[in-house]
Amino acid sequence: MKAYRMVRNAVGAIIFQGTKFLLVHKVKISSIKNANKNIKGEWDFPKGGVEETDKDLEVAILRELKEETGSTQYKLIKRLDEVLSFSFDEDIAKRTGFKKQITTMFIVEYVGDGSDLIPLDCEIKEVKFINFEDVLERLTHDITKDYFKGIPFKFNRD
Repeated sequence: MKAYRMVRNAVGAIIFQGTKFLLVHKVKISSIKNANKNIKGEWDFPKGGVEETDKDLEVAILRELKEETGSTQYKLIKRLDEVLSFSFDEDIAKRTGFKKQITTMFIVEYVGDGSDLIPLDCEIKEVKFINFEDVLERLTHDITKDYFKGIPFKFNRD
């Protein structure tokens, strides 16, 4: 029986601009070594693994955002206390040795004009802003939907 390594530590961002939220359309599972395979596509918040070269989690999330969205036009608002945790399916666990991922999430404001939102990462096919009311419908994974529901958002709706 294969021994599993510790959990994969990751970072993710709930990115907003006004009352819209940025989602990415992932078409490959991950850049985790030995896990990269095509999938039918899923909509999610930008997320990715913390690398040994990342000085801290804030550096890690800014690097991930650059890779997945092409932009550096972000303002970190808040590191959330509650993590997003999930288990990898058995196929991924066998190939990577990771059985679980724990993702530290951030609230982030996009301060750009949209012209720089071009993914650099081959995992991502599209980057798109979605109306607040449509985020739950667009997100692919129930665990992410439940996490998003638990975040108290307040908007000034002029």
